[in-house]
Amino acid sequence: MDDINLHYRFLNWRRRIREIREVGAVRYRERFKRMLRDGDVLSYQGNSDEVGCYVAPRPLSKGNCYFEVTIVDTGVRGMIAVGLVPQYYKLDHQPGWLPHSVAYHADDGKLYNGNTVGQQFGPKCNRGDRIGCGIYLESLILFHTPALYPAVGMHSLGEEVQLDLQAEWGMEEDGLMMVDSHEDEWGRLHDVRVTGTLLEYVGKGKSIVDVGLAQSRLPLNTRCHYYELEITDAGEKCYIALGLARRNYPKNRHPGWSRGSIAYHADDGKLFQGSGVGDAFGPRCFEGDVMGCGIMFPRDYILDSGDDSDDGDLEVWPKQRRVQNELYMNDEDEEEDGEEKEGSKVMVFFTRNGKVVGRREVAVPAGGFYPTIGMMSTGEKIRVDLHPLSG
Repeated sequence: MDDINLHYRFLNWRRRIREIREVGAVRYRERFKRMLRDGDVLSYQGNSDEVGCYVAPRPLSKGNCYFEVTIVDTGVRGMIAVGLVPQYYKLDHQPGWLPHSVAYHADDGKLYNGNTVGQQFGPKCNRGDRIGCGIYLESLILFHTPALYPAVGMHSLGEEVQLDLQAEWGMEEDGLMMVDSHEDEWGRLHDVRVTGTLLEYVGKGKSIVDVGLAQSRLPLNTRCHYYELEITDAGEKCYIALGLARRNYPKNRHPGWSRGSIAYHADDGKLFQGSGVGDAFGPRCFEGDVMGCGIMFPRDYILDSGDDSDDGDLEVWPKQRRVQNELYMNDEDEEEDGEEKEGSKVMVFFTRNGKVVGRREVAVPAGGFYPTIGMMSTGEKIRVDLHPLSG
């Protein structure tokens, strides 16, 4: 009997090993469409009307943080893109076109950072040129960075590249082009300087209209429903407000003061909801405190973004715009538009140092609720994480 039990144990062990190998094979499988891979060479196999895309089987990591692509043939138009994308990126889009992806495009030398409109970044690339892409080790250690996979896109006949996923970067300064991925997370910046994840107030700080405002490029949604800030310097008066606001919220109004907004203010612990008069809500916040804001969405929630995108399984996002950095500009005060229709109601909640302070039911403005931060006194500095629950 003991021999039979031992035999069945052995069979179960072999079966388990086989299952683990099968799961691992699926997890680390490369993905490509309209591409042919022959060893380390990738070649375009489409008809020039459709994008071909390759996604590597493993993401960049602290042990393997860099890869390179050498252009063997530019083909008809040289529309070759090299960058980083999420694991299940849509293969009929060039890297850099969709949210959470970034890529350098050889044909125009532009950087595409989650947008079909690129920004001038570097020189155009030709046959024989080598394009590298990597992530600084410090960014992987300090922040919870979502997994990013090496990707190559092509879009015209004859294009061919040599892929090296094990390349080593020698840290040479010549030819180095850096991407500040954090500033592109902000749709509007007024009297706020961004350095990585650090936001610093640079306004006058003399009156209630001297507001420094930072508004996220994307609204909260069912996939990214919460964000946080840490007060690294309270400045003179800690006039720091964390909340949500409609798109194009007036730049000279603290979050919570005008319609279509709600915010928790650090200096007095009050909650402001579309009014200059706040309600007692929670404790005051000081240097070192972490403030958070999120939305509890109903299961059937759909964001009315007004976007005609047909990206299928992707979340509905508003159309992206170039970052407006209004630093040091003296534009006239913005006047609020007429009434906008409001969407369904959601529960907005706020936290302090990881504990829920309170919640409030609020109607979502048309286009969604955008993470919006205000500062108003000299010396205020905060560190923001728009995606604390990812990675």
